[in-house]
Amino acid sequence: TAIVGVLIALSIIALVLSLVKIEDVSLPPTVKYGMVFDAGSSHTSLFVYEWDSDKENDTGVVSQTLSCDVQGQGISSYANDPSKAGDSLRDCLDKALKVVPAAKQRDVPAYLGATAGMRLLREQNSSTADQVLAEVAKTMREYPTAFKGARILTGEEEGAYGWITINYLLDSFTKYSPKAHTWVHPEAANIFGALDLGGASTQISFMPEGPVINWNKTSKFMLYGYNYNIYTHSYLCYGQNEMLKRLAKELIAVRGELGGERCAGSLKLVCLHGRGNETEQHGNEDVTLEGRGNAGGCLAAIKKLFNFSACGQSQDCTFDGVYQPPVRGQFIAFSAFYYNFKFLNLTEGQSLATVRETIEHFCTRSWEDLSSSYTEENPERLPKYCANANYILTLLLDAYKFNETSWNNIFFQMKAGSADVGWTLGYMLNLTNMIPVEAPVWVKGHIPSLWAAAVTFIILTIALGLAALLLH
Repeated sequence: TAIVGVLIALSIIALVLSLVKIEDVSLPPTVKYGMVFDAGSSHTSLFVYEWDSDKENDTGVVSQTLSCDVQGQGISSYANDPSKAGDSLRDCLDKALKVVPAAKQRDVPAYLGATAGMRLLREQNSSTADQVLAEVAKTMREYPTAFKGARILTGEEEGAYGWITINYLLDSFTKYSPKAHTWVHPEAANIFGALDLGGASTQISFMPEGPVINWNKTSKFMLYGYNYNIYTHSYLCYGQNEMLKRLAKELIAVRGELGGERCAGSLKLVCLHGRGNETEQHGNEDVTLEGRGNAGGCLAAIKKLFNFSACGQSQDCTFDGVYQPPVRGQFIAFSAFYYNFKFLNLTEGQSLATVRETIEHFCTRSWEDLSSSYTEENPERLPKYCANANYILTLLLDAYKFNETSWNNIFFQMKAGSADVGWTLGYMLNLTNMIPVEAPVWVKGHIPSLWAAAVTFIILTIALGLAALLLH
């Protein structure tokens, strides 16, 4: 009986110790979500991102969870019926809510950023632009998310956020170290420049070498504990769609001085041989544009769209008198840069001479040959690739001043890892700096080793006690 009493007493002591000897432990970080609409000039896309609540140097380590293309054209195309701009977003919003847990939807920050299409609409009719944004905001507020606003981004914001996206996806800012089991800042990080070509504007962003003369053209960021100063500039009306309208107007102008505001009209250019009889209304006249397959003539006409003489002999200037330091380092060219060159089977690593030869050969092929050789989801795009490709060459070589050597530093791509290249991820990354770090959830937990030992001892003492009683 004495033995049984001792064993029971020891069991009670072990049980008390297991309850008293506790420590604070943190639960795993929760997952947070954010969603951003990219409302471009020709289309709108929704991206859903997620990141752990414990952040790295106040910037979330963000990954893409969903991308959804909105049906129809960009929201600026609904100027005559703004309510349809909001309705166009519903399908993608419904899909987004399927990937975000219901318990977290109310806390998901939701943004819409409109780019050059809405910048143009605002210049033409600011009240209509406001109505379109109001309808978009009205629709987004109907969904169970933390709506943060719908606004028009500046061109410089669009360029800078695209630069952030690229360098984040390419591990230029932070990189996971398996050895250290944490995220570290890579030594001698390779910072890439960003080249973005949309329908209504184009952007260039990069870290220049040496001091920047014109600080009005710079953007400053702090990401993952480091400061970055970059040059960025956006050219409104120099996106490929607006370029085609202006190019058609330039060609038609040989028939006489035709008025109209910059970027006005809806004229098309066909630079391909044999594709004629395309009639467009210009003022009170019907104008027919007929492609003649003259690549050199097409290129010469495109160069007239740029005012290169405004720069004089300055090397720190692109066109129209715009300041730009010399390009430096490697660049990712995405959006229309990528899609046009992909269609023409042009890739990085090809010499500039090969690129020029490929474009010229494409432009001079007959329409019958091209239309039977290429399968295009949107056949109306096929007549535009000749002009688009020549425009890209002019923009990169004559305006931005890439040359035979630096051309090889341009990489045409639309994805890095599993995420799309564009401004929305950079926008989300920058916004995570503004979201307070979520404090870890602390709970009272037992020390695993002590708890296991206590439980084992209790089981053994009970077993021995029962054995002693049976023997007794």
